[in-house]
Amino acid sequence: MLLEAPPEPVQAPAFEAGAGTTPGRFLLRAIFSVKRVTVPAMLLAVVWQVGESAVPVVMGIAIDRALATGNAAQLVLWLGVLIGLYIALTVAAKLANRLTSYAVQLVQHRLRSTLSTAVLHPVGGVGRAPDGSVVSVMTSDVARLANAVILLIMPVSRIAAIGFIAVSLLATHWLLGLVVLLGAPAAVWLMGALSERLSRDTRAYQELLASTVGRATDLVAGYRVVKGIRAEAEATRRYRRASQETLVGARRNAGLLGRFLMGSGVVSGLFVAAVMGLAGWFAVDGRLSIGELIAAVGLTQALLPQIQSIASISIPNLAGARAASARVVDILRGSGGQSPGQDDALRTEVAPLPVLEVSVPVATIRVNPGELVGVRADDRTAARIARTLLDPWAGGGMEARLDGLPARELTAEAYRSRVTVAPHRATLFSGTIRDNLTAGAAAPERVDLAVRAAACDDFAADLDLPVGEDGNRLSGGQRQRIALARALASDAPVLVLHDPTTAVDPVTEHAIAERLPGVRAGRSTLLIASSPVLLGRCDRVVDLFEDALRRAGDAPLQAGDAPLQEADAPLHGRTVG
Repeated sequence: MLLEAPPEPVQAPAFEAGAGTTPGRFLLRAIFSVKRVTVPAMLLAVVWQVGESAVPVVMGIAIDRALATGNAAQLVLWLGVLIGLYIALTVAAKLANRLTSYAVQLVQHRLRSTLSTAVLHPVGGVGRAPDGSVVSVMTSDVARLANAVILLIMPVSRIAAIGFIAVSLLATHWLLGLVVLLGAPAAVWLMGALSERLSRDTRAYQELLASTVGRATDLVAGYRVVKGIRAEAEATRRYRRASQETLVGARRNAGLLGRFLMGSGVVSGLFVAAVMGLAGWFAVDGRLSIGELIAAVGLTQALLPQIQSIASISIPNLAGARAASARVVDILRGSGGQSPGQDDALRTEVAPLPVLEVSVPVATIRVNPGELVGVRADDRTAARIARTLLDPWAGGGMEARLDGLPARELTAEAYRSRVTVAPHRATLFSGTIRDNLTAGAAAPERVDLAVRAAACDDFAADLDLPVGEDGNRLSGGQRQRIALARALASDAPVLVLHDPTTAVDPVTEHAIAERLPGVRAGRSTLLIASSPVLLGRCDRVVDLFEDALRRAGDAPLQAGDAPLQEADAPLHGRTVG
């Protein structure tokens, strides 16, 4: 069950992995990152688990005070207490589960945002291509690490239930309570000691799994190259070998998990059997009444699932989360050791701005360092230019170059660390406005500038407002402005904007046009647009539309060619009509 929306938007702190961050500290940071959700969930879970443990106590009191004495009033009273108890624990269980699911999903989202930003937009501008191992970390490892949030909810509630059981047994007979108070921590400690080998092996298995997933992903992505050099057999052999090693690791890990569960089951079973045997002996000896015996047996039976849950769920969960935390920290450190929200002054000290060129069939669009260049073209040509800059390796009749070097000869990280393309379609993800704006590793001051430059300040005064699934809580114009602000906040060395204001009213569009040159000062910008207001603020405008109309009757176009103008012309402050 997922919680659709919390009472108040929750903003978790950014996840960082500096030089002094250990996997253990990172794990604790993740666990405590959403306390505003997990603390209420923990309190509700305590009510749930303690309420379930209190059922045999209420039943025992009802037997002693109502059934044993034949008092109908007492029977009605305690039946009412029992019904109220069931209602309370059922409601608490439902709410606790919903909040727990929401907390896990929230941490997963923030971890994936942090990882994707660190890999795709590393501090210092030097990154690496996100291979299959990164994909594995962003899926299985992030899921395991986010599940650690449950450790602040369920184990705490189960420990509270064990404490309630111990106090109740202590009230029934002091020796029963003392055995539980001393024996339960010892049993949990022993099961924790049994899990150490499982924890170490889980990390080794997760590394094998990530490596195999990475090989599979890279093999699929580079299949054309592999086939071109006729290396299919060798690639298949290597993948099979990695897959077999992972299978061996999976079997070994499953065996260790089975042995741990068996050992922990023996420990918890012996402990509960000892408590029940002691209670039965006291009843036979006359030290416990029938109601007290029923309460003691019920409490002991309630004790067993609490200990078993800690042993079979919480401890393996902790083991997996520790291994996942180590892998996530490794990825973050490998991408620069910084995370979103840190000072972007470092990002302004990357290599000098490159010269961006786009060669279309009959013209070349050139963006010199620090220029704001506009391009006016028909919809088809504009889309092809944007698509070429977004994926210069796809071909399509156009070519992008950086400092004269074809972009298709660059690695993906080398190209995308310098060129950011904001497509025409505004795509937002679930979360808050701040989540969407900081997805590009933007510092708070950059976010504030971008919000104003994109004219979002009329509806984005509170950045912690949720945007809904794919931004469905916002209008089309608001979604487009948030997407524009996100692109501006990234402070990319070269930014390509494709029709960023088509859903915006004229007054707002004019404000954006006035502010755009200022927020992109010192950076290079290519603006592909049909808006005269936006193009009028560019340093130069390449008009691929008017000449194409004049040439349309002069020479027939080949299939797939778009009408283009041959040269660009300065348009200082002039509006393209």
